[in-house]
Amino acid sequence: MPDRNVLGGELEPCGDDPVTGFYRDGCCRSGPEDLGSHTICAVVTDEFLEHQRRIGNDLSTPSPIYGFPGLVAGDRWCVTAANWFRAYRDGAASYVVLASTNERALEIVPLSALEEHAVDIPSSPGSLSE
Repeated sequence: MPDRNVLGGELEPCGDDPVTGFYRDGCCRSGPEDLGSHTICAVVTDEFLEHQRRIGNDLSTPSPIYGFPGLVAGDRWCVTAANWFRAYRDGAASYVVLASTNERALEIVPLSALEEHAVDIPSSPGSLSE
């Protein structure tokens, strides 16, 4: 069964430049081995990246050994639901692509918080509550 997004549809790709996802397949898919729940498709901002660095999750510095190029503002990346929610509570949340955010994120983050930062609101807002 395919992964679903927070809107109830099929999970759409998040990003391929750089290639993101726990499985490095461009999608915020998740499974039992993804203990961090890398399920939120974030469009990162400088503020978000700085916040993540401050909490010990440096997403800006490349780590070639892991094939990680380091992120810059505007990149799309599957971030952990817990770290995104912490940034949200601290006033530093990134933008979110709802169609590319895995429904598993809702186990940690309320849909309303994700909607506040959505960059892909559907033309019919009623579909958000269906």
